[in-house]
Amino acid sequence: MTPHAAPEILLRGALILDGSGAAPGTADVLLRDGVIAAVSGCLETPGARRLDSPGARRIEADGLALAPGFIDMHAHSDLAVLADGDHLAKTLQGVTTEVIGQDGLSYAPVTDETMTIIRQQIAGWNGEPAELDFAWRSVGEYLEEIDSRGAATHVAYLLPQGTIRMNVVGTENRAATADELAQMREQVARGMAEGAFGLSSGLTYVPGMFASTDELVALCEVVAGHGGYYSPHQRSYGAGALAAYQEMVEIGARSGCPVHLTHATMNFPENRGRAGELLSLVDQAIARGVDITLDSYPYLPGSTTLSALLPSRAATGGVEATLERLTDPDERDLIAHQVEVLGSDGCHGVPVDWTGIEIAGVRHDHLRDRVGRTIADLAATEHRPPADVFFDLLIQDRLGTSILQHVGDEENVRTVMRHARHMGGSDGILVGDKPHPRGAGTFARYLGHYVREQGVLSLAEAVVHLCARPAQRLGLRDRGTIAEGKVADLVLFDPATIADRATFDQPRLAPTGIHEVLSEGIPVVTEGVRTDARPGRALRGPAWRR
Repeated sequence: MTPHAAPEILLRGALILDGSGAAPGTADVLLRDGVIAAVSGCLETPGARRLDSPGARRIEADGLALAPGFIDMHAHSDLAVLADGDHLAKTLQGVTTEVIGQDGLSYAPVTDETMTIIRQQIAGWNGEPAELDFAWRSVGEYLEEIDSRGAATHVAYLLPQGTIRMNVVGTENRAATADELAQMREQVARGMAEGAFGLSSGLTYVPGMFASTDELVALCEVVAGHGGYYSPHQRSYGAGALAAYQEMVEIGARSGCPVHLTHATMNFPENRGRAGELLSLVDQAIARGVDITLDSYPYLPGSTTLSALLPSRAATGGVEATLERLTDPDERDLIAHQVEVLGSDGCHGVPVDWTGIEIAGVRHDHLRDRVGRTIADLAATEHRPPADVFFDLLIQDRLGTSILQHVGDEENVRTVMRHARHMGGSDGILVGDKPHPRGAGTFARYLGHYVREQGVLSLAEAVVHLCARPAQRLGLRDRGTIAEGKVADLVLFDPATIADRATFDQPRLAPTGIHEVLSEGIPVVTEGVRTDARPGRALRGPAWRR
């Protein structure tokens, strides 16, 4: 792969959304050597002088808005950045940086054994690209693999707490010993030194969910000492949501580690209209000195793997042990009761509603006729109990099935996105025949539906949420705003037409209104068309940069 050089580019007459939250004004912007070389004064001011550079490529931007490149604070592109050179889902909507390693499960650091388990366990999130050899084991090796291949976007990596626990403790539901906790703390310290930005956890997923509050505090103390932050998928977004959020606040307060509440919302019927209670908890913690931020996606349904609905007891011991349980009639009866009547810990303590569980993707082609149908629909067609359909699909697809889970509330979505510490995150699963449209539409949906059509945020406010505030959380002082000397990660779009087109039936449709996307000054999208450039790389976190 031949690297692209950053050309000199002059953007003329763009509406500048600089990330400060100030009212936008029209200006010229000159890019040189991958950075913003100059920004003219406001052209609406009498006597303002325009920029000129005879050798630059000129982009006439009248009527278009120029913003910093969007930063996706919750992405599941851990393998896509290695295997998908075009990465259209993100590049065509103006994303220039993604935060990966989410929900406590990812591919570094790993042992030979855990790499095998992880590849199977989260195939529903990331697939298993045949062109990857999965030869890396450490965080440093994984980031170097991204750099050597070149990526469509920049990435910031979070250490996966569940994977680290699997490395040391295994998949059993038990407390870590003092020696095991020391080993986990060492893996966190090493990963931070090698370039991670913080730690994620998935506390409804095996085995991360088996960590106690004290264990999480001990790990977050290490993260804080290396300048990072903690990004938890907490223990419940349903029946126990507020208690789960309170635990995350406690972890931040006790460890001194900044906390970023990822895909922060209140889901399921139990929590309709209750986002204000979450935000009150957050505001009270901030007033006490706890550093808290949050992100959300602008859609109602959630997305995960079908196996995530299982109670943790049934998901321990790895894929083979789980599949064996699902063939045992007595186990099936017990699990069905836990899932359908009691509400499993994997399903946030809420009894499952099979009418809201829609198959989004499958690992094996012979099951593709299931995609787009709910478990309830399949059960009615096949004249079988929904739980049997659930179990048999998990067995046939070896736990590789992804789903849409229709559990959201519009009032909660709007309330959360107005908060002063809010940021945007897609939580987009990119594999499967019908993945959630948020993977391809999140940022255009914010700017089109929620800004232009609904007025939930102003255009200037939205750019703070989608660009500047995420850069601040990540400690990327050279990105996220438009000013001289900043890295030229930029997106030029039409505020009058930008809109998401991805739907649940056609989830990969690109948005409209995105004209140019630049990554370190290199055109990634030109006149709405993806170029062949792959200027992205693995950014390194605060401990590595010291």
